[in-house]
This record gives sequence, structure tokens and C-alpha cells, in this order.
Amino acid sequence: MTATRKARTRSANTVIERLTRATADLDPPLAAVDLPTLRANAEDLIRRAGPVPVRVASKSVRCRAVLEEVLAPGKVVARTGSGGFRGVMSYALREAIWLVSTGQTDILMGYPTVDRSALRDYAADPACVAAIVLMVDDVDQLSLIRGSIGDADVRPRICIDVDASLRIGPLHLGVRRSPVRTPEEAAALARAAIDRGFDVVGVMTYEAQIAGLPDSSFAVRQMKRASARDMLHRRGAVVAAVREVAGPLEIVNSGGSGSIEVSIADDVVTEVTAGSGLYVPTLFDDYRSFVPHPAMYFAAPALRRPAKGIATVFSGGYIASGPAGKSRVPRPVWPAGMKLIGSEGAGEVQTPLTGGAAGDLAVGDRVWFRHAKAGELCERFDRVYLIDEDGSRTAVPSYRGEGKCFG
Repeated sequence: MTATRKARTRSANTVIERLTRATADLDPPLAAVDLPTLRANAEDLIRRAGPVPVRVASKSVRCRAVLEEVLAPGKVVARTGSGGFRGVMSYALREAIWLVSTGQTDILMGYPTVDRSALRDYAADPACVAAIVLMVDDVDQLSLIRGSIGDADVRPRICIDVDASLRIGPLHLGVRRSPVRTPEEAAALARAAIDRGFDVVGVMTYEAQIAGLPDSSFAVRQMKRASARDMLHRRGAVVAAVREVAGPLEIVNSGGSGSIEVSIADDVVTEVTAGSGLYVPTLFDDYRSFVPHPAMYFAAPALRRPAKGIATVFSGGYIASGPAGKSRVPRPVWPAGMKLIGSEGAGEVQTPLTGGAAGDLAVGDRVWFRHAKAGELCERFDRVYLIDEDGSRTAVPSYRGEGKCFG
């Protein structure tokens, strides 16, 4: 084990000990966030972004108290220059409208919307129109938006989502998002938007094949470097083409927690997006661009001991989105050395564990897990316990705890 890995293990053990002491009187299952680690992760995101502002991806947080912890001026770290956290990237228009009602004033939609009723509510509220930038990548989306809000004197502010995948011959390396790829296509969409009464204020490129893919092999690292070179050339040309049509842009958004350094290397980028880097789920353990320090965990109680060396805990089947497989299941991390059983995995109501200290667990003991992705865990718990350095505990509602479910 390397010195760095040993230090990370000691740090994680300290965090779990703190979470265990602070929640000892509570019955699991429960979800907890270590505030000192969360704040350190927030500071690290700001450090990595340098002078470029960081927009918080709400889908990777899904807890309003944590959003406010990060976005409150001066609360996480002293802001200097033009860097620091600024604004939210929302994943659903109904969510964005709700966040405006709670006081958020700078929201960029990360995805297009076809929610007609939400669009009508958005257009009827001047505060929403001022605060929310809609995302588009298709003329048909423009038509749907305009048809939903009518011909009222509302000029929605929009950002154009541009495909940032890497294409090598017939290979498409990245996610399937926008159909807009070339400068000509982006300019044509911007022109169509202006003709329909929209104000084009931004361009977004999300290179998922860099930001969302661990540095798991030499081939992956080579692919990431090739993709970074491609976007460094193509993004500038796209932005220049859109500016010719729409004039100066307020937003050129790029990246994610795993690709901040790549994004800020391009002078045309005005902001980066990050969210998973606050909680640091297991999918981010193998990145080379930063040292992962997990802040969010969940605990499950041992229910039974069906055989020697096996303990079964309650619930735990919190499977992450994405391609089904080992990388999407939760990982037991304390006591150390335990693993899921291949024939059952993480279950709807029970999860058997083997290895390590599994055979020593008593009925009622707790096991701490980490989730594969960040904000998705909040869809399983109606509250999250925030644990501070002194061991104090604050229960805050997740989105689910506030009665909010945005899909």
C-alpha cells in the first residue's frame, strides 16, 4: 500500500469513527455527510479551478442544505478574484423554479425541458425568467418552449448544448447528448433561437468521456488526452461562430468534477461545473486529477448471521444509474475487508456480506457503505445527517425529505 493510500485510509477511518460516534443513538439505515471533509473537498474544487468560477451540479447533491453550505458567500472558503462557487446547474425545470423560490438567483439548466406546465410557470414569474437559463440543442425544443409560453413579452435566455464526445472514424466515445456538433450547426441554432424571440447567452460542452470516466487504464488516459485536444480546438470555433450571431456570451460552461483541469486550460471557458467532487462516491476513486476524500456514507444494520463468515444487513440495494455492472453497486467500507456476495449482490430488503469482519458482526451492529454515485443516494433517504468536526449533528432534509421528486 502506497503512502498516499495509507493516508487516505487513515483519513477515512477518522471520518467513519466520527460519524459512528455522532449517530450512535440512531437506528440505521441512515445517510451521513462529514462536514469537514465536504468543506475540504469544496476548497479543493475551488483550488483546482483557480480563477474560473465553479457552478454546483444539483443532481450530484440533491440536498438544499448542502447547496447552501457551498454557495453561501464566505461559508466554505474565502473568495478571492473571480473564482469560487457561483450558481447552480439544475437538472429539471421544476427543480429550478423551486430553487428560485428558495432564494437562488443564478441557475443554468443542464438539460433541455419539455415540461409544458413548468414552462408556463417559469414564464409567468419574472424572477424565474431572470434567474434561469434554459438549455437547448434542437429547433423543435425552441418551438415547444415558445408554444408553451405563448407570444407573451418573454424572451427566454438560453444556452446551446454542444456535443463534446470524441469521434474517431465510426467510433463515438462519450454520451449521447446534443445533435449540435459543428460551429455551423451551433450558429444555425443560435440564429433560429433569436428569430423566435430568445436571447442566446451561453454555450455548454460536457465532455463526459473525460469528466465521468475514471483513469482506469493507459488506453482510457490516452483517449482522454485525445478528447481534450479535440475540444480545445473545436470549442473555440463553436463559441466564435455563436458570438458572430448572438454577440457576447455570458456563459461558456464546461466539464465536471473529473475534468476541471482540462476545462480551465481553454481560455474561452468562463465557468466549470462540479458536484460529485463534494461527496466523492466510489466512481471517483480512480481519478488521477485529484485525491478523493469521501464525505458521504450510509449505514445499514446487521440482521442475521446465516452461515459462518457471513452477515446479512438490512436493505442496501441502492444501485446507481449507468451501465449495469459491478461499478454501480454500493461498497461496504467499514468494518474493512467485507464484500458483497456475487449470487445476491446488494438487495432490495437485505444484503449479505462476506470476508473481513463479516463473521464477527453481531446482530444489531452497523456497516458503513459508500454509494457509487453522488446525489442519487439522497433519493433513498428523506434526511441526511451533517456531522461537524466537534461531533455535533444536524438533520437536514434531502430533496425527497422536502417532498420533491424531479425524476
